[in-house]
Amino acid sequence: MQTLSEIRTILAERGLRPKKSLGQNFLHDQNQLRRLLEAAGVGPGDLVLEVGPGTGTLTEALLERGCEVIACELDRDLAGILEDRLGDRITLIRDDCLADQRTLATAVEEALSGRGFKLVSNLPYGAASPLMSLLAARRDCLGQWVTIQREVADRLVAQPGSKAYGSLSLFIGAVATVKRIAILPPSCFWPAPKVDSAIVSILPLEQPLVEDPEAFGTFLHGLFSRRRKQLGTILGRDANFPAGVEPTMRPEELPVSEMVELHRLNRDSA
Repeated sequence: MQTLSEIRTILAERGLRPKKSLGQNFLHDQNQLRRLLEAAGVGPGDLVLEVGPGTGTLTEALLERGCEVIACELDRDLAGILEDRLGDRITLIRDDCLADQRTLATAVEEALSGRGFKLVSNLPYGAASPLMSLLAARRDCLGQWVTIQREVADRLVAQPGSKAYGSLSLFIGAVATVKRIAILPPSCFWPAPKVDSAIVSILPLEQPLVEDPEAFGTFLHGLFSRRRKQLGTILGRDANFPAGVEPTMRPEELPVSEMVELHRLNRDSA
């Protein structure tokens, strides 16, 4: 794996520095990189999507384990480094991983070509929530093992009634299970961010709790855009409520099972 000194040298040879505008914080702690790889359990023949590969530290480790890697890098300068260092050993996509909040970029879809894959990445903070939500609802995504901002990890595992609990907690909870594997201090990255990060795993449920995740996500967005309002006010006088759920309750009070049932009872009028 590349050391911090090697990452600095690779960039310096091209007159480059990490770009704050793209949220570039390179994970260089090799113990944490190994922890990420071991949690993912990747090996020969696995198809891995890596978003934000940077200089290729994790990419090279994935290749050493025999994985087929699709690397998606938005920064043209870093994409050039990856191409020079790894050439045809990877499928390199020089683009945003997302076409929009609900769709993968066409080039990524074409590279995946309907095959089962794993997401293993040190995710750029700006892409984390929409990408994780999108992939959690896809049956061809076999799991996600990522480093993300600790605040986002807290939202993923939050419980009803807590400040962090919201639409992301509920959506992911309806289609997947989440485990927080480790907390990473800023010193694990270069440049060091101002916040802690976390390694999490997101594994798809064998049987999702919702038939139409996109419709459920839209329903949640509608509720949490007015989260300070009571459910009865948001949904209207004709709304139907599951047993135990009162119109005076607020969206953040409902556990996943009750929110799924609330959606089911009101989806035709939503």
